[in-house]
Amino acid sequence: MLRITLLLTAALLTLGTAIAADKDGEWKTMFNGKSLGGWKASENQDSWKVADGTLVCHGPRSHLFYAAEKETFKNFEFECEVMTTPGSNAGIYFHTRYQETGWPRYGLECQVNVTQSDPKKSGSLYGVVDIPNPGLQDNQWYKTSIRVEGRHIVIKINDKITVDYTEPEGKPAFSPEFERRLGDGTFALQAHDPDSKVYFRNLKVRRLK
Repeated sequence: MLRITLLLTAALLTLGTAIAADKDGEWKTMFNGKSLGGWKASENQDSWKVADGTLVCHGPRSHLFYAAEKETFKNFEFECEVMTTPGSNAGIYFHTRYQETGWPRYGLECQVNVTQSDPKKSGSLYGVVDIPNPGLQDNQWYKTSIRVEGRHIVIKINDKITVDYTEPEGKPAFSPEFERRLGDGTFALQAHDPDSKVYFRNLKVRRLK
């Protein structure tokens, strides 16, 4: 009887471990609303500040890389809220890597742009699937969601799908300067130029199985 009980216990523990391993990860807050802790800015670090619980980018080109975790992200779900001011441009990179200067070479970008002159607007997968009009307004908060599973990318703006894209297997790099393809890596927020002022808040991420 004892042997049967032990075998059953072992089987249940094994099943429990398998179920746990099959579950998506828990949501993790990426920004504490008080400091840039867990983030690393590239050039022009003064383009970033924290104000009233938000991340604010305003200044010359700079990228703020998420650096709180050593393990890279591959399959994930990311969410944040964004507010643009008139004529502003920014971006949310994923599967990217820290670099000191320049536009990020690695990864892909979810565009942040409501009224700036670039025709690629918020909700675009920049240079891959471009959205001309997401129906947003400056000075209003909107929700951005990015989900990556395997080669499948879904971007949502205010819970409405703007991008539903599957990257072809073996896709080559876009150019020697920009990969624009999936891999793995971290996240980065973009301060685009001195005329752009954009706010971010409620950033969170969870790993997917």
